[in-house]
Amino acid sequence: DVQLVESGGGSVQAGGSLRLSCVASEEEYTTCIGWFRQAPGKEREGVAATYTGPHTEYYSDAVKGRFTVSQDTDKNTLYLQMDSLKAEDTAVYYCAAAYGGAWCRVLKMLGDPKEYNYWGRGTQVTVS
Repeated sequence: DVQLVESGGGSVQAGGSLRLSCVASEEEYTTCIGWFRQAPGKEREGVAATYTGPHTEYYSDAVKGRFTVSQDTDKNTLYLQMDSLKAEDTAVYYCAAAYGGAWCRVLKMLGDPKEYNYWGRGTQVTVS
């Protein structure tokens, strides 16, 4: 199974920035891959995700315009650049991947955590 390892979380003041990274152990699971988050007492939700063929990107309304998802395919690495952070962005952020297919072109599914099979352990982001 693919292994996903996140890094880059931490504590930051409101208005600041962080960049998360997720390294995947297998290239074939980087075609449909994304970031999700879970705050205490809340359900896990989609943040940003991407499908590489054809290129499709999902952003939740809560982060649109502030967060940017990108990939370095040579390094099997997914990034999440988070700018203008708010207190409500505080959560554990998870990287997740699935074997790519036509479903990845459907934005609602691309951003749905239930569609993903492989998960990292998560990295804490705290905004104060």
